[in-house]
Amino acid sequence: MSNQRGAAESAEYAADDGIATIEISGPDRNLLNPENMAGLEASLTAACADERVTGILLTGSGSVFCGGLDTAAFARGGDPREFAGALVSLLKLLPTLPKPVASAVNGDAVASGSAIVAACDFAVAGPDTRIGTLEAGIGVWPMVAQVPIIQRVGPRAAIENIASGEPFTAARAREIGLINVVTDPADVRAEATAWLRKAARAGAVMATGRPFVYELAELDYDEALDTALARFTSVFGDRP
Repeated sequence: MSNQRGAAESAEYAADDGIATIEISGPDRNLLNPENMAGLEASLTAACADERVTGILLTGSGSVFCGGLDTAAFARGGDPREFAGALVSLLKLLPTLPKPVASAVNGDAVASGSAIVAACDFAVAGPDTRIGTLEAGIGVWPMVAQVPIIQRVGPRAAIENIASGEPFTAARAREIGLINVVTDPADVRAEATAWLRKAARAGAVMATGRPFVYELAELDYDEALDTALARFTSVFGDRP
């Protein structure tokens, strides 16, 4: 295993046998601020540029995945718009990456932490893990964090959490497709890595195929088929 730094000083990941592990690390419950979100972006980008890497494992430092934005920083002069903008930038980046990303949800992933889980390709959690937004429970709407959850599970399932402010249990998150597997906490990282190993079978086509999945998901049925046909034709159109 080796530590790798990208072009930015904050770009850090550990590369081991094709898997780049990136940890969410921040104050308190790995709370997010513009600095550590920029660091996550830099690490994701650097790992994707590393030819040794076939998949990215995203997890939390310590015993928590992520507790969301560091809203207490607003009272200390932090600009909420800067925090929200950094979160949007991170969430926009994840679906465009050329390599698969799996969340090893090593503890609660709440508020914006749950949005990160929803934006990853694969997610594995322990049975006692809570995943979802909290904001409505204190009279605030999760304006940004709700978007990946709605996109991943649809509005009917998403509103269970978003409107109540009660995170999903791991079992319910599995039922609605927010996570792939519920397993013993000791096995979360290994199980998430196993999904990345499976995805590595795709080889070079992953770089274009993975982002295309998320592109198609934004289209209606007929438009998605037409777009897929156009892409297919561009690949095979020059053949005799």
